[in-house]
Amino acid sequence: MSVPEDEERLLPLAQRWPRASKFLLSGCAATVAELATFPLDLTKTRLQMQGEAALARLGDSGKECAPYRGMVRTALGIVQEEGFLKLWQGVTPAIYRHIVYSGGRMVTYEHLREVVFGKSEDKHYPLWKSVIGGMMAGVVGQFLANPTDLVKVQMQMEGKRKLEGKPLRFRGVHHAFAKILSEGGIRGLWAGWVPNIQRAALVNMGDLTTYDTVKHYLVLNTPLEDNIMTHGLSSNLVGLHKATQ
Repeated sequence: MSVPEDEERLLPLAQRWPRASKFLLSGCAATVAELATFPLDLTKTRLQMQGEAALARLGDSGKECAPYRGMVRTALGIVQEEGFLKLWQGVTPAIYRHIVYSGGRMVTYEHLREVVFGKSEDKHYPLWKSVIGGMMAGVVGQFLANPTDLVKVQMQMEGKRKLEGKPLRFRGVHHAFAKILSEGGIRGLWAGWVPNIQRAALVNMGDLTTYDTVKHYLVLNTPLEDNIMTHGLSSNLVGLHKATQ
C-alpha cells in the first residue's frame, strides 16, 4: 500500500529511504571499526614490509638488523619516531574501501532477503538463504569496492618503496586513483577483482550469516525491535569482527 505524499514527508528518513539509510549506517559502522583497528593493520603491514625489504637488501642476515620486533614495539617505535597520529597514516583509502564495500554488501543482502528470497511464513530467514545471500552480497560489495581496495594496497606498498630507498609513486589517494586510471584505464581499477570477489564471497558467507543471527537473537531476547538501532548494533559487532581479520 502506497503512503500518501504528505504522510511520507513526515516519516523518519530511515523509513523514507531505507536502502540509503542502511548503506550509510553500514558505512559508518565500518568506518568506526576501521579507525579503531587500523593501527593494528598498520603495524602488521610495517612488520611485513620491513622483513621483505631487509631480506632484499641483506639476505637472511637482514632479519637480525630489523629495527622493529613484535607488534607492540613496532607501534611504540612509530609513535616515538614519527608521532602518534602516524598510527593512522594511510587510513583514508581504507575508509573509502570500507564505506563502499560494507554499504554495498549490506544493501544487496537486505534486498536479496526481502525481495528475492523472502522470509518463511513464521518470519524466520532460513540458514541456507543467509549463506547464499551472504555470498552474493559479498561478490557485489567487493566488485564495487575493488578500485578502492586496489588503491589501499598500492598506498601500503609505498611504505615498502620508502624502506627500499625508492621514490614514491603517489602523492595521495586522489593522485593514486588518477594515475591508475591514466595508466590502465577503467579496467585497470578492477585489476585482481576475480580472486578478491572469491574471497569476499567466502568471508561474507560467515559475516552476513552472523549478522542475521545476531539481529534475530537481539530481537527475540532483548527489548530491541527490528529497527535501525538493532541493525546498527548488529552491523557494529560484525564490523569489528571483520576489521580484526
